[in-house]
Parts: sequence; C-alpha cells; structure tokens
Amino acid sequence: MTSSLSGLGTRRRRRQSFPILPILSALMLLAAVGMFVYELVGFSTRQDRLPAGVSVAGVDISGLTPSEAVAAWERTLSRPVTLWYEDSPMLLDPAAIGFRSNNAAMLAEARSANDAGAQNWIRFFNYLMGQEERSIVSVELSASYQNSLLDQFMQEVSRRYDRQPGQAGYDAQTLTIRPGPGGRQLDIRRALPLIDAALRDPVNRSVNLPLADTGASFITIDTLKDLIVSYLDSQGFIYDGQTTLASIYIMDLETGEEINLNGDVAVSAASTMKVPILIDYYRTLALAPTDEEAFLMANSLLCSNTSSSNLIMQIIGGGSDIFKGLADVDANTQYLGARNTFITAPFVIGTGDQQFGSIAAPRTAPNPNFNTRPDPYNQTTAEDLGTLFGMIYDCANYGSGLMAAYPDGEYTQNECRQMLELMSGNNLLRLLQGGIPPDTRISHKNGWLEDVHGDAGIVFPPNGRNYVIAVFVWEDTDFFSFTRAWPLIEGISRAAWNYFSPETPLLAPRGDLPQEGAAACDGPNGFLPPFGQVNLNDINAWRSQPTETSG
Repeated sequence: MTSSLSGLGTRRRRRQSFPILPILSALMLLAAVGMFVYELVGFSTRQDRLPAGVSVAGVDISGLTPSEAVAAWERTLSRPVTLWYEDSPMLLDPAAIGFRSNNAAMLAEARSANDAGAQNWIRFFNYLMGQEERSIVSVELSASYQNSLLDQFMQEVSRRYDRQPGQAGYDAQTLTIRPGPGGRQLDIRRALPLIDAALRDPVNRSVNLPLADTGASFITIDTLKDLIVSYLDSQGFIYDGQTTLASIYIMDLETGEEINLNGDVAVSAASTMKVPILIDYYRTLALAPTDEEAFLMANSLLCSNTSSSNLIMQIIGGGSDIFKGLADVDANTQYLGARNTFITAPFVIGTGDQQFGSIAAPRTAPNPNFNTRPDPYNQTTAEDLGTLFGMIYDCANYGSGLMAAYPDGEYTQNECRQMLELMSGNNLLRLLQGGIPPDTRISHKNGWLEDVHGDAGIVFPPNGRNYVIAVFVWEDTDFFSFTRAWPLIEGISRAAWNYFSPETPLLAPRGDLPQEGAAACDGPNGFLPPFGQVNLNDINAWRSQPTETSG
C-alpha cells in the first residue's frame, strides 16, 4: 500500500515540470514573426524611396525620397551658368530668365521604375536576401524658360562687350594709312543653343560665347585728310594760318568722295588758268584741230607759253579782240561751276610792245576767312580746278560732264579725251608728278608765282582708282622758294597716292627728282612735240617718229 502511494507521488511530480521547449518554440516563432513584420515594414517604408540606378536630368537620385529627389535636381539645375566673352566671365542665373523644371512629370517617370520591376513578394524576398533589384532609369530634363528674357540678357552682354572696329591710323613719316584694329560682335544666334544645353547640363555649366569678327575698320578719305594735315604740321607748315596756307581738293572719281581743305580760298591762278582757256578753246572749235591749233595748245599747256595762251584767247574772241576772248573764257568757266575763277587781263609776255588792259571781273564769293592777296586779274581755287578736271574726265569716260553742260554738241567725248591726253604730256617731273611713281599717267597743269605754287590734274593709277587732285601752297613772303614749296606739294601728292594705291605705296620721297624740274620743255630732250607732230590722241607718238635732218 505504501509502495503504491509512493509511486503515485513520483508520477505526479513529473507532470508538474515547466514546458521550456514549447515556450522557447513559441518565443522563436514570435521572434520570427516580429522580425518578418519588422523587415516587411522596413521594406514597405523603402518602397517610398526611389530605387537604385535612377537619375533625373543627369542627377543621381538613387534611394532618395521624392521630396529629396526634387530638391537634389533643383539644387543642381539652379546653379548659375558661366558665360565667357573671351576672357571675361559673367554669371547667368537660371531664375533670372524664368527657368522652371517640370517636377511632377519627371518624378512620376522616375517612380515608375518601382512599378516596372518584379512582383512585391519577389522583391521582398530579394530584399531579405540582400539582392535588391537595380533599375537603370534615366529621366530626361523637362524644363522651360522665357526666351525673351534670355534674349534681353544676351543683348545687354552684346552692348557691354562688343567692340566696334577701331579708327584707321596713319604714319606721317611714310605717309601711309593703316586700317584700325578689328571689331568683335557676339553671335547671339549661335550662342542661344549653347546656353540652352548648359542650362540643362548638371555638370558642364560653362559656355564660351561665339564671337563674330567684324573686320578692320574701313579706311575713309577723311583719314587721308587727317594725314595731310599731320604731314604739313610735321613740316612746320601751318595749313590754315594767316601767313601760310595750303588749299587742297581731292576727289575719288570712283566714289565721288572729296577732300576740301581750304579748297574755296582764292589764290593766284598763274599758269593753271590755261586749263579753263583750253576748255573754252575746244568749245569754239568747229572741226578737229589743225596742226597749227594743236601745236598752239601744246605750247600753251605743256610749255606754259604765255604768248600761245594769249593767242588762243584772241582766237576765242574772234581773232582780233583778246578782251572779248577773256570775257568768253570767264563766262564759260562761271557757267561750268568754277565760280571763283576768272582771268581779266592777258598774260604778261614781257615784251615792250605789249599793250595792257583788262575787263571787269565777274562776281565771286571765295572763302572770306583767308586772304592770300591773289592776283586781281587771274584767280582760281583748288576746288574750281578740281571741278573742271572732273567735268573733263566725266565727258571723256561717260559722255557726261562737259557734254551734259553743253548738250548741243559743243564738246565731244573725243575732244575731252584729247584734253586729258594733251595734259598727260606735261612732264615737268616735279610737284604732283614728283609724288607718284615714275611713268604713272597724270594729266595736269602747274603754275607758280613768287608767293604761291600750285598744280592740278588727274592721276591714273594702274589699279584704276583714278582721282582728281589740286594743291596750292601759299606763303606771305616776297619769295616762296620752290625748294620749300615743291616738296610740300609732292608730300601731299604722295599721301594721296598711298591712299588710292595702298598695294604699291611710296614710303619715302623719291630720290630721282631733278631739283628744278625737267631741263627743257622743247627741243630733242624736252616734252613738247615738234610742230606738225602733235598727236592729240597720243601725245608721245612723236618720240617714235624719225626726225628730219637738213642736208
């Protein structure tokens, strides 16, 4: 009985032991469930972030929340763009031109990467295994800005930094003209797409602005005027003084541009008056010039023979009345527009039997600010002579000029060509001719007195840029030496040559000029054709003709 009871007590004690294993199993199961829930919550939370490998507008937004992603690319795209105008940088703030990115559309496209992957439980399993799926998604920038504001900004840059071509310069030593430095201009049309690309680039936010070369400045005839004034100053000659004066008229026969430097000041015409006389003589000729008439004109224009010039005016006056001829020359000259030019007395021949007299001078209106005390019987201006030469040239080349002034046939194109051909035989070798290269064609007439020296004509450079030039220099003195006056005129002529023929400039005064000009006008070594050999269509034709010798 006792044994049975004791055995029963032992069995009861075994039934009352603590259930450790079930409890541990339950705890482990609860822990596993908790861990699962924890990871599931973490995974679910991570689904609000963008997956790895996603970028917007070139900005990596992997693992960022939507708000963090938007802030990241806006921070990048709001950085200013540096614009370089040569070596000058300037900052373009995107906000200043209304730059705005389309955040909603880009974010929606970026978030679609989550939807494009595997099913959620598979992605969760990969997440638990540390094998998170990587989506390679690159969202292009969607943004806009106000084109008008960008254009205004670039226009302001252009106004601030563009450089106009510099003014042309000159060298008073070589009497040459050089173009000014080239200009530069912002090429806005080419710059705009470059700036657009930089605004959308998260890394390279710098633009070298494209510039257009506007070229060197054009050399104008005003630069030649400044050069001439500077040259005269360098020679100690005041061009607009009270005791010295330079009167200059230059016209580009291609463009019509002019230099008129005291060109309306009255000066003594001296032998330059023989140009208006020649013009009027041709007007009175009914037929082609005879040998006598041709030689008379050549002797007057080439050798400046005063007797020949007086005889021409006498012929113009009808053959016996030189004063009628004087009046006719003046009337014609005034009619042609040379209104400050006249001759009222015959040229002084220097013989004892010459009878002096004069006619009334026409009304003139030269520049009243300068007084060169011109010859009261024989006056002109550089402008008047330049005008007359221009009318001869237009007549000879275009059938206008003198022909337009007298449309009834008083002048022919061939007659105007003969005038220029005749005066091209004036081979004094000094004055205007001394400032151009040897053998360059120039049709001109010179003249001088004790206080004034002048020359006027047309230069025919090989390049075809023909020009009229008339120059007088005056000094208030009893004797204005040709050794002083002629080099001044030659320097002015050389400056004009270098302007019109820059490809073949004369950099220094010519060293081959005879001091007093050509030795003689007539004779075998002169430039006056012999009587009977004056070819007005080829003034130098006589040089190739055999000369007659006495037996």
